[in-house]
Amino acid sequence: MIALHTLKSINDQMSQTRRKISTGLRVASARDNAAVWAIAKTMESDVAGFSRISDSLNLGMSSVSVARKGAETVTDLLTRMKEKIVAAQEENVDRDKIQADIVALRDQIGAVVGAAQFNGLNLLSNRSMHAGSGGINVLASLDRSSSGVRASDIRVGKQDLGLTLSSIGTGLTSLAAGANEITGFGDATASALTGAATAPTGVTTFGTSASQSVAVGTGFAIWISGSAGGAPSATASGNEINYVARDGDTMADVARALTAQFNRYVEADLGATATAGIGAEASGNTITFTGAGSVGDDFSVRVDQYAADSSSTIGGGLSSLMYVDVTSQKGADAALADIDRLLDTAIDAAASFGSAGGRLETQADFVKSLTNALKSGIGSLVDADMEETAAQFQALQVQQQLAVTSLSIANQAPSLLLSLFR
Repeated sequence: MIALHTLKSINDQMSQTRRKISTGLRVASARDNAAVWAIAKTMESDVAGFSRISDSLNLGMSSVSVARKGAETVTDLLTRMKEKIVAAQEENVDRDKIQADIVALRDQIGAVVGAAQFNGLNLLSNRSMHAGSGGINVLASLDRSSSGVRASDIRVGKQDLGLTLSSIGTGLTSLAAGANEITGFGDATASALTGAATAPTGVTTFGTSASQSVAVGTGFAIWISGSAGGAPSATASGNEINYVARDGDTMADVARALTAQFNRYVEADLGATATAGIGAEASGNTITFTGAGSVGDDFSVRVDQYAADSSSTIGGGLSSLMYVDVTSQKGADAALADIDRLLDTAIDAAASFGSAGGRLETQADFVKSLTNALKSGIGSLVDADMEETAAQFQALQVQQQLAVTSLSIANQAPSLLLSLFR
């Protein structure tokens, strides 16, 4: 009975060892080791999740790479356009032909921006009237804590390099200050920046803070009236100096955009040198307007806000290109002043995508390393030591042979007892 019990025990051990050899696992099921099996299964689920995260990061990197290449191409085209605009500063040139070249480059920029999409996502356009389109969230990681698991994202903002001109709809925002005026000059109609020995100033503040968000599609316009002397011409509509908020804009973005539009209008109307005495500067969510520096150059300024309206059009970040016209000296001067601002916009967009792409690439490398580390950890928990298992199996085979011999010897004892009775 002892020999039989020993043989059965050895056979059970051989069965377990064969299972380790066939599966390669020391813990193949919860029966083998419930605690270790539970930990390994949790880690395996994380590995499966990180595999999907790796796919998300690769998709995000591809989308950002396409956008970065598009922004870099736009920057190169704007540089070529600047060369044309500089050439147009010379009076003894054919400005009409130069203008034709500029229009061709502008059309090419539009084609590049339109084609810079990956799987239908275009990060060079942010003109949607719907909130939430100002960027994309790229799934980047899974964060496990005592409270559970949550996904974390890397936000990649859109950089609008479109050429579409903004246009304000018909809906007006009724504000307590009277009608829809939000100017801070102190009267209910318009504030005059009259000529004096030193250039007068007026200040307009938007919202309560620079970081205050603006509803997408909200329109803003600067009106000029009561012009006299060498002041800029009065505006005929709210769409001559305007800005329609993009998704994700703050009041500081509005102030910067309106400032650029006001200065562009003055440069186009009076020439690039006019901004020495007439212009605007943005600081946070405030615009400071500067009037003429000589007596008689009077004009009034009013800033209006318009409600988001279905007839409004959100302009592109390079919409000022549509105003570039070098067929006259004044237009050439204004274009030269404007092209640097447009170049800065394109360069900033390319740099932003470059930074985002680098962050995504770093995260992808980390997720890959983390996945390998998790797999190694799971292996150390559940994988069988094949060298040790093989040696153990050979030892069990010897033990099995000895147990069979022992059982055979034990079975001979009754025969010896029977021989005594004979």
